[in-house]
Amino acid sequence: MVRSLDLGRYNQARTGSRTKERRLNWRSTAAALLFLVPLTQTGPALGAGDQTGAQLFARNCSACHGSDGMGGVGVPLALPAFINSVDDAFLRATIRHGRPGRVMPSFAALGGKQIDSIIAYMRTWTGKHPPAYPRKHIRGSVAHGEKLFASHCAKCHGDHGQGGHGTGVTFSRPRNLPILAPALNNAGFLAAATDAMIKHTLVLGRSGTPMISFRKAGLSDEDIDDLVAFVRSMQKSADAMHRPDPSKEPPMIVRESGSGLEQTVQALKDALADANMKLIRVQYLEQGLLDPGKEDKKQVIVYSCAFGFLDDALKVDPRVGLFLPCRVTVVQEKGRVVMMAVNPKRLSALFNNNELDQLCDRMYKKYVTMMEDASF
Repeated sequence: MVRSLDLGRYNQARTGSRTKERRLNWRSTAAALLFLVPLTQTGPALGAGDQTGAQLFARNCSACHGSDGMGGVGVPLALPAFINSVDDAFLRATIRHGRPGRVMPSFAALGGKQIDSIIAYMRTWTGKHPPAYPRKHIRGSVAHGEKLFASHCAKCHGDHGQGGHGTGVTFSRPRNLPILAPALNNAGFLAAATDAMIKHTLVLGRSGTPMISFRKAGLSDEDIDDLVAFVRSMQKSADAMHRPDPSKEPPMIVRESGSGLEQTVQALKDALADANMKLIRVQYLEQGLLDPGKEDKKQVIVYSCAFGFLDDALKVDPRVGLFLPCRVTVVQEKGRVVMMAVNPKRLSALFNNNELDQLCDRMYKKYVTMMEDASF
């Protein structure tokens, strides 16, 4: 690999346009390698029997939860207070169903044996046997549980149990918060967690996270049963949540202008100002790819940014910077001038995050308005 890269650098030094091409190839290869590294890291050293689970974890889970399970964009799974307090059925259902509308996707393509191998590998983090929870429902007062939830739980889990704001462990929030409070009104969570497991968490808390022991906080067993009953009552609202179907969104926003290229670019700059977006720069599409003066003057990119929106979106998921439009490409061809931008709604749907969906819907409308204003 190093030899290949060195050869690439050597060839770059040879000629004009070929130099540019090879520099781009080398950069593309390096970028691809950098992107792939976190996806191909392996877990801690294991015995031969754990290798399949470790490999499956590395391939499917480590990019978000970390190669050692201590979290990243996803929550830390290897915390003893977590992994020792959840049963295999909870983990199995979580992997199978994910968390609709949150970062955790559904791994529907994994077979039952593969999921069991991943869970067996996760158990090696502490070497403890999983707990056994009864499946029966816990009865309690939903009305009283709602009041207790508002005073004891809503600060972290949200007033409707929608979970903490943002994603991940440290990337999108202050580092003094070690974990994001999960969404309790989520269909995936409610399908995976038994009443007994929820009660166990409320009674003991989660050491190493902001989740305290409610028993130590003074709540009685009856109070805790009421809280469990209220959390379980969120099932109806969880079932009503629907996520957008990305296949119904076009990958690009495209609008045709009724003016020439220069007039369209100027109208686009004016529309940016009207939309409170900051103009970054205007350049030819091929700038930096070809020698100066040889670029196609009929292909222009207008870079811009809505910094307030970007700040809001990065707090939800830091990966949003990978796909936000931040640019409109204007092309004149065969007498037509066309504006094109990436459709953020199509890409946000891949991130399994309702907050991000709402933000990207706002950005989509802003871009559509801006491009339509510039099309006359």
